[in-house]
Parts: sequence; structure tokens; C-alpha cells
Amino acid sequence: MSDGGEKELLWAIVGPTASGKTALALSLAEEVNGEIVGVDSVQIYRHFDIGSGKPTAEELERVRHHLVGVLDPTEDIDASMFAERARDVIRDIQARGKVPVLVGGTFLWMRAVLFGLVKAPPADAEIRAEHLTFVERHGRAALHARLEEVDPVSAARLNPNDMVRVSRALEVLQLSGRPLSELHAEHGFRVSRYPHRLLGIQFTADELTARIEERVRTMLKRGWVEEVRELTARGYATSRAMDSVGYRQIAEALQYPRLPAEEALVEAIVRATRIFARRQRTWLKNQPVQWLAPGERPQRPR
Repeated sequence: MSDGGEKELLWAIVGPTASGKTALALSLAEEVNGEIVGVDSVQIYRHFDIGSGKPTAEELERVRHHLVGVLDPTEDIDASMFAERARDVIRDIQARGKVPVLVGGTFLWMRAVLFGLVKAPPADAEIRAEHLTFVERHGRAALHARLEEVDPVSAARLNPNDMVRVSRALEVLQLSGRPLSELHAEHGFRVSRYPHRLLGIQFTADELTARIEERVRTMLKRGWVEEVRELTARGYATSRAMDSVGYRQIAEALQYPRLPAEEALVEAIVRATRIFARRQRTWLKNQPVQWLAPGERPQRPR
């Protein structure tokens, strides 16, 4: 359904990490005369290239990309801010007669673009400062435990290390008196701002695990550890992107006098990525995704 806004169809490529979203988006964009809009909370930052799976220079040449590498790592962005930027980009793409192809693994941002966001209280600097102080004293897991006590539904879908979103869920409850999960349930994400189709490539759990491991090994060979060293040296150790899966494990490993053996590092990153991929699948469980077999082409509407 659409709320009467833009009438042109847009495509949204979704799926867990390592499921081939980038390759599908590139081929589809070439087929439909499209341009790609990145929907990824790490790829949006400059310099976080290898570990985020950012498109290569060759891929960026094949199809025009938007909202990839456009922010300095010190800049903050949330779902609302991203959705506003993305809508401007979509409007521009459509005005030039092109088709937007959204792709990325940050599904809260994807839903914010496609359906809008829940009406919730604005940010409160005092509450956020209080949460930051709490985390500095007790750790992120303790803040997540606080959320689990008062809003277990939100806690279940949020990574305990994602302090920004955990803090926001607690903030909403404190300011409104209602759990964020309850507001989400009311909103329902049922009325779309755009006619769209969700596409993804489906793999078995074992296949996806093998793809995740291959992806991690390839990224390490491309110089992921050196990338993290350089990012740390440039002052980005405490940036939000550095807390993402893989970057966090490497950054922690670099704090030791000697880097752990490559196999130990691979194991740690694969384990964290598999947990993240499970959370991504949970987000998508009730979504009307057209799941394609590997190599299958999506059917275009007539």
C-alpha cells in the first residue's frame, strides 16, 4: 500500500550478513536502470571500508551509489535523520527517471525509510548523559539488563552492545511512560510511503555460516586489521562504527601486546557475526520478502 506519495516502485534488498545483498543489488540496478541507496549504519561512514563490506571502486563505477561513505566517523546519525536524507535521495533518483534500489543490513533504517517512524518523545540530553555515565561505571550489558527488566520485547531485538538504541528505548519509556515495543506494535509499520518490493537471497543456516567464514577470511586478507589500526590512530576508536561486529573484535584484540592467532580472530568474528545474522533474520521473519534461491532472478512486475 501507499499513502499517496511517490507512485514509482522501488526495490529493497534485505537479508542477513553475507547473503549476497550487494551482488543482487548491482545486477538488479543494472537491469532496471536503477541507482543504489545504501542503508547501512557502518558503510555510511568514510574510512570504514573493508570490514563494512563497502562496495569496491569497481562496483561503485558499475552503478551510481548514494549514502555510502558520506559521513565522518565522528558524526552521529539516527534512523530519523537517515530516513530524511534517504527520502531526498529517492526523490532525486526518481526525478531523473531512474529506479531506487535500496540495499543494506540496517533494517531499522530500512523500515524508517519505507514506513516512517513511531511517534516518540524527542531526545533528552540529560537522560542520555545519565545512561553514558552508567555504562562507563557498569558496562553496556548492565544497561541492556535494565531494559530487559522494563521492556523485554525491545531488549530481545537489540544487541546488548548497541548502547545508542538501548539508551533510546529506556529514554522513550522514561519520557512517555510506555515501552518502545508497545509504540512499535501500535505503529505496525503497515502503511508504506512507497510502493516497494523486498527481495533477499535465502541460504540454509549451514550455507550462511560457511559464507560468513569465507567473508571474514577474505576481509582479513584484504587488510582489515591494518584498517582498524589506522582508524584507531586517527582517533576513531570510540566512534559508533568501531563498535560494530568485527571492528569491535579486532579493536579489542589490538589492545593486547600480541595479536591473537588468525584462527582465534576468525572464530571470534564469525561467532559475533552469526549472532548478528540471527538478529537480522528475526527482524525479517514477518516481512513480505520474496526469497530467491541463489542465482534466481526476481520477477519484475508487469
